[in-house]
Amino acid sequence: MRTIGLIGGMSWESSAEYYRLLNGLTRERLGGHHCAPSVMVTVDFAEIEAMQRADDWQGAARRLAEAARSLELAGAELVVLCTNTMHRVAEDIAAEIRVPFVDIIEATARRVRAAGMRRVGLLGTRFTMEGAFYRARMAEYGIEVLVPDLPERALVHDVIYGELTTGLINDSSRQEFVRIVGALAERGAEGVILGCTEIPLLIGPSDTAVPLFDTTRLHVEYAVELAGAAPGAVPRPSPSTSRR
Repeated sequence: MRTIGLIGGMSWESSAEYYRLLNGLTRERLGGHHCAPSVMVTVDFAEIEAMQRADDWQGAARRLAEAARSLELAGAELVVLCTNTMHRVAEDIAAEIRVPFVDIIEATARRVRAAGMRRVGLLGTRFTMEGAFYRARMAEYGIEVLVPDLPERALVHDVIYGELTTGLINDSSRQEFVRIVGALAERGAEGVILGCTEIPLLIGPSDTAVPLFDTTRLHVEYAVELAGAAPGAVPRPSPSTSRR
């Protein structure tokens, strides 16, 4: 099994879930005492969050590309960026490494398409819900994305940054998220993407009748699949992605 490199810290609560899922799924797949060969570099989320607020996406891209290069030097044979929002700069990161970059949006789109869905809701940070990058990638798979109305987008964003990324889980927020999922379903969403890696810490399949796509789990499953594949079976870069 190839060594998986993880760029964590955005936030560490979800990064810990990545590590738990990575090793749990590996043991399910291989049995016994197997766990996933991996290395992780944890960036300071305070720095990344400040860059997000300042609209300094290129600065964030440089910082995360540096983290990706350090993983490659440490022996990583795949790189996983443990966040949805920062996939806004995924191509910039992928261009700076020689090993494959495992894309969370690709992993999610593949599963949504396999489920036969063509219209899904999206919950995430305001950068994810309001930016074009997530919807554009999903559109490549023939999937339309619906996002909540502005007040609900603000609520979701505030819960993520004010609660989930600081380790707070509030039942009142869970109820609000369930309500918002229901509203998206009423607008025609066949399922809802939990497009922030902290959201599965708050709600899950038992909370709503609407199918949910847990991007954290889907990302890890895809990484484990690729890491355990035969040599040479690596994800194909998108046409716009170049590598050194």
